[in-house]
Amino acid sequence: MTPSTDRGETDHRVVCHLDRLLTDRGMTLTELADRAGISVVNLSVLKNDRARAVRFTTLTAVCDALGCTVGELLEVTHRPG
Repeated sequence: MTPSTDRGETDHRVVCHLDRLLTDRGMTLTELADRAGISVVNLSVLKNDRARAVRFTTLTAVCDALGCTVGELLEVTHRPG
């Protein structure tokens, strides 16, 4: 599943596994927001694969709060075919 835009921009193949990581750690999005110092709205955009860009500082804060690596948080899916 790749996000699409209504502006005809190229779809990306990056998938965020934030939902799974939160579940694995028994943590809510609000708790992660508090621990990482990032707004719930911004984390929700990331979690729902609607992010168009992510700052390294955001990735670092999320990974630190979850005790994970960027590779566990984000994945580039294969091209179809």
